[in-house]
Amino acid sequence: MRSAAKKAAPAKKAVAVGSAEKKAAGAKGAEKKAAAVKKIAVRPPSGESSTALVRRARRINRELAEVYPYAHPELDFENPFQLLVATVLSAQTTDLRVNQTTPALFARYPAPEDLAAADPEQVEEILRPCGFFRAKTRSVIGLSKALTEDFGGEVPGRLEDLVKLPGVGRKTAFVVLGNAFGRPGITVDTHFQRLVRRWRWTEETDPDKIEAAVGALFPKSDWTDLSHHVIWHGRRICHARKPACGACPIAPLCPAYGEGETDPEKAQKLLKYEKGGFPGQRLKPPQAYLDAGGKPAPPLGAA
Repeated sequence: MRSAAKKAAPAKKAVAVGSAEKKAAGAKGAEKKAAAVKKIAVRPPSGESSTALVRRARRINRELAEVYPYAHPELDFENPFQLLVATVLSAQTTDLRVNQTTPALFARYPAPEDLAAADPEQVEEILRPCGFFRAKTRSVIGLSKALTEDFGGEVPGRLEDLVKLPGVGRKTAFVVLGNAFGRPGITVDTHFQRLVRRWRWTEETDPDKIEAAVGALFPKSDWTDLSHHVIWHGRRICHARKPACGACPIAPLCPAYGEGETDPEKAQKLLKYEKGGFPGQRLKPPQAYLDAGGKPAPPLGAA
């Protein structure tokens, strides 16, 4: 029996080593995923040269910058931790719903250490209005534990560190980097994907490839504001089902003009948020947004 036990020991050690190797391989995989997406060739629409595509894309961004000079992230936040959590919660729901939900969450759990030690059932009850509240509870508690244990309770300012956190992908990481740390990044959400294909900036459908293709059209310093301009336009005018083409300021530059309502009066009725006189997504928007006629969103449960 003793002899058998001695023979079994090396096998157990081998399993442990194998597990360590798998863990190291997983870490390397995460680092590779976090690395900058390899640049891909820009394929302009038929009949448009690469140079013409770059000029048209940059002109669209300039026009949108004039329409939305106050464009900003539409999630309420006061620090990187709040923005990180809010962005994770925004998956498959609206920023408005997240903004209506997070005040209670952050009042009860203001720091990563607090949320890391939270009772999951109590967090689930707060996050219920956001949808998928059980999965989102696991993500925000998990990332809070990782921040506490691995980063001293601070949100890291590097892409390769952010994407290692539970529930955090490239899109979420770039939102945090661009808006909490001032580091340029392209946020490829559903609005961004829809519009850049509609404008024929790219035919790619994979978010990482879209990020690379669109990034090649603009200087890196433009990436964060570009993301805001495109997303704002997608939410306010260039809607998925019925774009308000007749009220679009970039209609002459859009290859997809005519897919939506072209009559100016009818198109005007399709506008959302400040363009249509409705409240925006944030409960506490920047002053520039209010000065431009934007209205703050109502809190959760308000009539």
